[in-house]
Amino acid sequence: MTAGHLRNRSEPGPTRAYARQVSSAPAHPHGSRVAARDHCLSMARAVDRPTGAARYGRMFPGLAPLGTDPELLVRAGVDGGVCDATAALDRLGPGRDDAREAAGWPFFGQLIAHDITADRSPIMGGVDPEALRNARAPKLNLEMLYSDGPVGSPYLYDLHDAAKFLLGPDGGDVQRNAQGVALIGDPRNDSHLFALTLHIALLRAHNRIVDLLRAAGVPEPDVFDKARITLTWHYQWIVVHDFLPRLVGADLVEQVLAEGGRWFAPPTGQAYIPLEFADAAFRYGHGQIRHTYRLVAGGPAVPLFPDLVGFGPVPADRRLDLAQVFDLPGHPPAQRAKRLDGRLAASLIGLPEQVTGAVDDTAYRSLAVRDLLRGDTTALPSGEAVARLLGVAPLTADELEQSWPQGTPLWFYILKEAEHRGDGDRLGPVGGRIVAEVLIGLQRADAVSYLSLEPDWQPSLPAAGPGFGMADLLTLSFDGVATA
Repeated sequence: MTAGHLRNRSEPGPTRAYARQVSSAPAHPHGSRVAARDHCLSMARAVDRPTGAARYGRMFPGLAPLGTDPELLVRAGVDGGVCDATAALDRLGPGRDDAREAAGWPFFGQLIAHDITADRSPIMGGVDPEALRNARAPKLNLEMLYSDGPVGSPYLYDLHDAAKFLLGPDGGDVQRNAQGVALIGDPRNDSHLFALTLHIALLRAHNRIVDLLRAAGVPEPDVFDKARITLTWHYQWIVVHDFLPRLVGADLVEQVLAEGGRWFAPPTGQAYIPLEFADAAFRYGHGQIRHTYRLVAGGPAVPLFPDLVGFGPVPADRRLDLAQVFDLPGHPPAQRAKRLDGRLAASLIGLPEQVTGAVDDTAYRSLAVRDLLRGDTTALPSGEAVARLLGVAPLTADELEQSWPQGTPLWFYILKEAEHRGDGDRLGPVGGRIVAEVLIGLQRADAVSYLSLEPDWQPSLPAAGPGFGMADLLTLSFDGVATA
């Protein structure tokens, strides 16, 4: 890999737009690094975010809330309920619930969710949906990574090279304080080993891009911002051209790109997060978590929780080889994600206290219960109501495998729709439409995304095949470094 990989390809538009604002002052340690530039326009600084808290909203405001008996939701989500995959796994046998796509993709989806949403309200009860506030800017801008940049969040960056992120001593963990708490842009990315490993991969990708830019002769005052924009645009490209086609199908992605969103198309600078997305459709990934994972080739298979829970230093013998969960060039096929079928792995039906905190009722340790109750708390419509609005034939009672007298909770409906209308491998027409329109619509509403500034832009980082994708980004992240 050479500097020419970046020099000879089109550079992101924001870099050119920012060029006239660049100070010629030399780089300095934290607190004063190229001050004139860092206090100007930046995609990652809090001062440049929208004033006031970002709002949640409704994608289908004309639909009435479903309103389901909470006891019915709890029964469906607890151990032995319709959302518990344990009995089905025993019936199917090992490997019989594998999906087509690799096991790492739902965890990448989780990082996307962390990048655009951070709801600080209670999980159960006492929430006015109209008063919900999003602590994240509704943009795919890697805010979870960069936070407020080297000036606003200096603890994330290398004191001796402020253009780069500071990693743990051997590069396999983030930096941590004396009590083992991660110094990280979003603490949720330290909740388990998969999210943390992907977060570290993005940090390493940024640092590698810094090296490539310097080798290409980019002036030092430009390096950090250009590296940030380069990584952000490649990440946005992956969401549109690699992640979404796998999750909702290439045809739907191309339709939304060509025609725009029918139900979600906020104007530039007025983006919001639809509750139908945040509290239902984009929680699809909970249904793709495998029952167990191998961290390295030939290693033992262990459940996500409690075995891989985070919030502490990661020992060298407990690292994840990303080739075990993503299909990477030169490696055997990775483990697959679990098929979408409305059921969650046992480790999610009984979450550990490190994840849930103290709860008044053991039922609240079930992620399925929490998802079902959350949709009720935020007054989501039924899955059938959304399907009819979209002109899609609703699922039948036999397909749902559960009696919902007033209608099916949207989250559960989307999982069952994926099972029967997406062969368990991708979202169906309701879930797919919501997710595709929101993730593309957020980028179009962001004035500095590649879809807004340069919709014909092409990735500049090296790719193993004809198109840049997640595998290329992960290969760049660990170029010349063992991943396990």
